Amino acid sequence: MRLLNVHTLKLHTFYGDAIPPYAILSHTWLQDAQEVTFSQLQADPVSWRNIEGSLKIDFLCQQAINDGYDYAWMDTCCIDKTNNSELSEAINSMFQWYQKSRVCYAYMADVEYGSEVDLMSSRWWSRAWTLQELLAPRDVKFYDTHWRLIGTKNDLSESIYSNTGINLETLRDPQCISESCVAQRMSWAAQRQATRTEDLAYSLLGIFGINMPLQYGEGKGAFVRLQQEILKTKNDQSLFAW
Repeated sequence: MRLLNVHTLKLHTFYGDAIPPYAILSHTWLQDAQEVTFSQLQADPVSWRNIEGSLKIDFLCQQAINDGYDYAWMDTCCIDKTNNSELSEAINSMFQWYQKSRVCYAYMADVEYGSEVDLMSSRWWSRAWTLQELLAPRDVKFYDTHWRLIGTKNDLSESIYSNTGINLETLRDPQCISESCVAQRMSWAAQRQATRTEDLAYSLLGIFGINMPLQYGEGKGAFVRLQQEILKTKNDQSLFAW
């Protein structure tokens, strides 16, 4: 796992038990190449400071420091997406990375004021990848566009349940995900969207405990493969509802 040192802004790779405590970021991507990439972060910081997404890195690092962590992770700059093998491994590992984080900061870029009502109208709730980013970590903290704390997943669980239909037990304890039937887990993702069709399936791998190779370009075939993999591991006929 590649982590960002929040003090030096240098990337370091760790394996297994050597992975240190870390904070992790959940967010929706900016448009028009305004996120700082892995290759850009490796270059001189002066070269990416004018990119809008650098503000997310600043917040992530400062908040991690405030919370006592030396390392942090975010998908835009900690994965080399030009390396297909690394990207596949990262997507298959991502649920676990969020699950093992000490804290997840969920940044709501379109929430102007830190209110619960505004929070629930955010685009963040409609994206495919943010489902596992909500469910996997035990501690999720929501921030508005000005990086003001809105609340935590536990504090807001009743509102999140009303907005998503995800039961309170699962929201409060990630270990309860596996106790929900396949159809119920599928229902949590039913209204979510992704830029690439394949990601509607790939974003669910961790939620179903599935590991499978990525084949960008297969379109809806990714969801068929996901269903086939689920059938191999789970005797749950509710899958056929989807």
